[in-house]
Amino acid sequence: MKIFTSTQIKELDKYTIEHEPIKSIDLMERSAKAITLAIAKEWTPSTPIVVFAGPGNNGGDALAVSRMLADKGYTVSVYLFNISNKLSDDCSINRDLCLDTKSIKKFVEVTHEFDPPRLKRGTLVVDGLFGTGLNKPLEKGFASLVKYINQSPCQVVSIDMPSGLMSETNTYNDHSHIIEADLTLTIGVKKLAMFFADNQKYIGRLKVLDINLSQEYITNTSTMYTMQEIDDVRSLVVPRSDFAHKGQLGHALIIAGSYGMAGAAILASRACLRSGTGKLTILTPKRNIDILQITVPEAVLQFDHEDNYFSDAINADEFDSLGIGPGLGQLEETAIALIAQLRRTQSHIVVDADALNILSNHRAWMQQLPKGLILTPHPKEFDRLSGTRCGDDCERLQKAVELAVKLHAYIILKGHYSALCQPDGKVVFNSTGNSGMATAGSGDVLTGIITGLLARGYNQAEACQIGMFVHGLAGDMAAEVKGKEGMVASDIIDYLPNAFKMIME
Repeated sequence: MKIFTSTQIKELDKYTIEHEPIKSIDLMERSAKAITLAIAKEWTPSTPIVVFAGPGNNGGDALAVSRMLADKGYTVSVYLFNISNKLSDDCSINRDLCLDTKSIKKFVEVTHEFDPPRLKRGTLVVDGLFGTGLNKPLEKGFASLVKYINQSPCQVVSIDMPSGLMSETNTYNDHSHIIEADLTLTIGVKKLAMFFADNQKYIGRLKVLDINLSQEYITNTSTMYTMQEIDDVRSLVVPRSDFAHKGQLGHALIIAGSYGMAGAAILASRACLRSGTGKLTILTPKRNIDILQITVPEAVLQFDHEDNYFSDAINADEFDSLGIGPGLGQLEETAIALIAQLRRTQSHIVVDADALNILSNHRAWMQQLPKGLILTPHPKEFDRLSGTRCGDDCERLQKAVELAVKLHAYIILKGHYSALCQPDGKVVFNSTGNSGMATAGSGDVLTGIITGLLARGYNQAEACQIGMFVHGLAGDMAAEVKGKEGMVASDIIDYLPNAFKMIME
């Protein structure tokens, strides 16, 4: 699924109007019907409704919805804000239609002073003040209105975007001047801001309403951001030959675990084996050997000469991929061994956990990293890696893109919508996963999955995209059976075969 900028969304509307063809007012009517239907599915006509409409097309949508809800028997009060005495053409048309609609209980066009209605518990507020075209923070009267709505006991439905929330970056927005919606009914496609965790308090539940915008424009227009879905991943997966043997399916190397952190090595290794690799070798300190031999009997074990930590890089020429970092520790001797291992390894590499933290503490080493690395930080790990404290998720994503381009690396910024930032500056969001996966070891599992896929023969972009999706899908399957509260990272591993099976079917 493509994610369009606010400029492209305007172009999409315009292209639909010109090439369907359809009048803009009729497209607005189509949008309003979809919004009205969505509201009617959740609230009965016994719910009083107060509509706040702005002067643009978002306000025009709100006015059309007001008319349609009133015709369905809802008690609707409408407040249209026309402070500058300048409505969009379609908003103006819908104002006149509302004035002619006798079923609307109250219609107020605000041009100067505004006496706000009392917003009682049980009332539904429809927010149609500002949509995707907003490009600066709300201020003055509109900021006060937003605060008034947010402080009320009412439920709020926002049309397209919660008013005050900009479609892309909100780093410098005034977050106290953004509507906190219970439900956002967005038109056509998701907007970039909807993928960031720190915006969810404003969006609430999200529903995307299909109003048949031009598929031709959507297909032919390139975007920097996409969200992958199962068909996208299915197209990347290569079924194994019936005559394949383990020597043809890759040999992965996992360097993980320090004394007391053998669990991280176990999780990464078991996930790697469950991801299709033909053979796995684990390099770990001596004191982890017994537990790994018991818990991952399918793997070949190789031990460091130190009892408790990784201290020496090895010749990795025989391996097709390397995953390094889970439970590794951050001793200086381990740090030196890490950079040596990264510099001398010719195969594809996944860098996670303590390996990322070591690089954060030795940022001068970043210039020595080989091209094509896969880095899998969570937000705090990324902030340390980039050397900055990001103001919000959007700023963090932009810095991750910049770093991916600079290092010619693949950076998976982990979260609810994990984002793969690629060397060409493009971003792929993942659509699977749930909050039950917010548990220790989940990242180690992802490292193992991607390492296994790389050994299997996928390139970095393919391994990252398949890995993110399968990781989240297995987590969704585990949550379906076990519930989110009780999930642990090994539950994700247990459902990896089912996830791969679902994709390949």
